[in-house]
Amino acid sequence: MYSLIFRTLLTRFDAETAHHLSFTGLRALDRVPGLRRLSRAVMSRGTSDPVNVLGLRFPNRLGMAAGFDKNAIGIRALTQMGFGHVEIGTVTAHGQPGNPRPRLFRLLGHHAVLNRMGFNNDGAAAARLKLLRAREDIAKLPAQQRPVIGVNIGKTKVVEAADAAEDYRQSAAQLAPLADYLVINVSSPNTPGLRNLQSAEALEPIITAVRDAAGAVEAPRSRLGHVPLLIKIAPDLADEDVLAVADLALRTGVDGLITTNTTIDRSVLSGADQAFAESEAGGISGEPLAERAFEVLRLVRSHVGDQLTIIAVGGIADARDAAARLGAGADLVQVYSGLIYGGPMWPGRMLRTLRRKP
Repeated sequence: MYSLIFRTLLTRFDAETAHHLSFTGLRALDRVPGLRRLSRAVMSRGTSDPVNVLGLRFPNRLGMAAGFDKNAIGIRALTQMGFGHVEIGTVTAHGQPGNPRPRLFRLLGHHAVLNRMGFNNDGAAAARLKLLRAREDIAKLPAQQRPVIGVNIGKTKVVEAADAAEDYRQSAAQLAPLADYLVINVSSPNTPGLRNLQSAEALEPIITAVRDAAGAVEAPRSRLGHVPLLIKIAPDLADEDVLAVADLALRTGVDGLITTNTTIDRSVLSGADQAFAESEAGGISGEPLAERAFEVLRLVRSHVGDQLTIIAVGGIADARDAAARLGAGADLVQVYSGLIYGGPMWPGRMLRTLRRKP
């Protein structure tokens, strides 16, 4: 049914408009108590499978990746579909409109998405207020249904690279008290120069600034005794650079890595989708990303052992993909593009299938 609706109705709208319409509808359901209970019963039944990661209790291992809820306006609504954690953002210290539209495109032949959103968000101060409200909302849920909330922070576009650490520190100071965990995003291809911050010499001062700001939180929710900190890396890094980031994470007390962000490699596509993507800027997510994201996951896990938490994201299309990532050493998995093509019942189906796997 969803496939029919997607092909005949949602594809009539540009991808960003369809996203807003879908998210608005989900949030509308969440605002009506009776409908909220009904939709949760239908979509998220059988998805409870608690696990302890990062000193936090996750209702299950499946999360909504950053990018879907940039401003923390629908966290409780997203849990109706069964997600055990929601990562909001990317949030920047200062609000910004992002890149001009159109900036989000479907690559239908590959079940993929091309985006050049450019960290469009309302800024850290506004996100803080939304997170306060979200915390009130999820407190009304039964304890076993309350999601873990991650906060993904990035660099404001107009801020020079030399001032990046202070920019990240400002976001962390605003948001760390309300985050279950924090993510440093230095891997989006849509902010000029951002990926250059993945080098050890550029990344270390950012880690220090964010860690120090988060260290001021007096009552972190994690049993680790601090707000857990992760780094999200790009799939386009060479293997030796991936390992350099992993070593830096170990040396600086970072708790984990998210593998991976979107790719700028057009060779993962073919045919009309490849021709289109070669004419447009932005990062590719969805099924074409799966192979490299899986490679990076295995590379990092073999290098760091159990010293870092790894959240796997990129090209997870079904429960088999999720199970493979978990089997390769991921502690949690996240999705985004798969939801666009799979629909609101897809996360629950995936989780129920995962529970049946030995």
